[in-house]
Order: sequence, then C-alpha cells, then structure tokens
Amino acid sequence: MIKKLLFLVFFTLTTFLLAQDEKPKEGWETSGVAAFNISQVALSNWTQGGDNSLVFNVIGNFAANYYSNPWKFTNSLKISFGKTKIGDQELRTADNEIFLEDILSYSVGWVVDPYISNIFRTVIAKGYDYSAEPFVQTAAFLDPGYLQQGFGFIYQAIPNWHFKMGLATKETMTNQFTKYSDDPETADIETFKFETGIEAGIKGETTLHENVLFTTDLGLFSAFENLSVWDVRWDNTLTAKFSEIFNVNFNFQLLYDTDQTLKTQIKEALQIGITYTLF
Repeated sequence: MIKKLLFLVFFTLTTFLLAQDEKPKEGWETSGVAAFNISQVALSNWTQGGDNSLVFNVIGNFAANYYSNPWKFTNSLKISFGKTKIGDQELRTADNEIFLEDILSYSVGWVVDPYISNIFRTVIAKGYDYSAEPFVQTAAFLDPGYLQQGFGFIYQAIPNWHFKMGLATKETMTNQFTKYSDDPETADIETFKFETGIEAGIKGETTLHENVLFTTDLGLFSAFENLSVWDVRWDNTLTAKFSEIFNVNFNFQLLYDTDQTLKTQIKEALQIGITYTLF
C-alpha cells in the first residue's frame, strides 16, 4: 500500500510540474521566515466545563542557495519547537525537530543532473512518551541523531522543485536511547548504526491561490539488507496568508521508521499565528 501511494505521489507531482519553466538567477539567494503560533484558554468559575490550556510553537524556515552555471548548491533548514499545557499538567513537548538538507549538483546538459547530498536530523529538546504512566523519555539532542549522504541523479528544471534518486549511506547515532541503533542479533549494545541503500525524494512549493502556498518534502530511504522496507518522512504545509504578518497554516507530517516503531506516525496541526520574514 505504501509503495503504491508513494509511486502515485511521484508520478502526479512530476507530471504537474512539467508545465512550468523558469531559470534561476546566478549568485546567492537567501531567505529566512519565522512563525509563532499560540492558542490559549483561561477559565474561571466556568460551569459549562473545560479546562485551562496553552499551546504554542515556533517554526523557522531558512534557505541559502547558490546558482552558478553549471553548479547549483541548495541548503534548507527547518527548526520547529512547541509546547502544550492542559489544566494542572506541566508543559509538554509537542513539536521538536531540526532538519537540514544540502544538495550540490552539476549540470551536464542532460535531463537530469548528477548530485551529492547530505541530510541531518535530530530533536532540539528532550522528547517523551506521554502515553506511558509515568511518562518515559524517548529522545534527546543527537540521541538519536541521523546523517544521510547520497549521490545519484536529480531533476530540477522547475524552480523551487526537485526530484532525486540515488545511492545513499545512513548513520544513526545514539547515547542513552540505543534502541534506534542497536542490533538485537548481537550481544553488544551498539550506539552507532551504519546502513547503505537507496534514497529518493521530492521537495518543492507551489502557489495554489493568490495568498495560498503549498510546500511538500518527501524523503525515502531503504537499506540493501531489506529493500522491501522503506523509511519515510513526508512533511506538508498549506499556508493561507490573510494579512502582512498573520496567517493560517495546516501541517501534516507522516513518518515511517521501523527502528522507532512498527506503526506509521502521523502529526497534524492547524494553527493561526504570526509570520515574519527575517531576510
């Protein structure tokens, strides 16, 4: 089912993007956008039921891209952090990620370009499983931390979009939470895991309406030891801007990584907040 879904996504997006054609300017292009979203409810002597609540998160999206024919060097960084509090509960982590991707490609006059890439991913603060009683810490900064290097071919004829596929290596680093890196078939507890395999991905953005922007980032990795299982990270955001600084955004993120859990992880967030262009 997942393979069919991913094939449909790749086919649909690639076909849709072929209608556009524009060349980027040479030199550096940088951007930085910060967003702050908050929701708060305070009740006093409220007979209709309910409880006090506070939810907030901060998101930063940054990019630094360099174009100089035949080279193209793109760098993107997403930082997201959020907390939630209901009633007398303490603040709980609800959003918690750093994701960095760097891609260097060289145009050789083909439909696709050869590329090398690097991906770094980890959490910012301590992460917990709040469904357990008492709740259990499951992650910390660089515990686990993920690095992924790839090389192959990338299709990027459409501005703000690319489709890539190639060979890759993936490293998982841990300290305390070794379940992400340990090989259960050995007697030792490994804090470092090295895998080789295949990577693929689609990343881009498009304007659906005058003030409505859709961004998507789909990353796939499968180790040679088990090509029937794919790690999936699919991050989608729909943003509707109704003033210079205020907007509504809907984020949908899907994760599938059997080292973390055998179940598909899904996060949805509908928020109203402030967005500010830093540069």
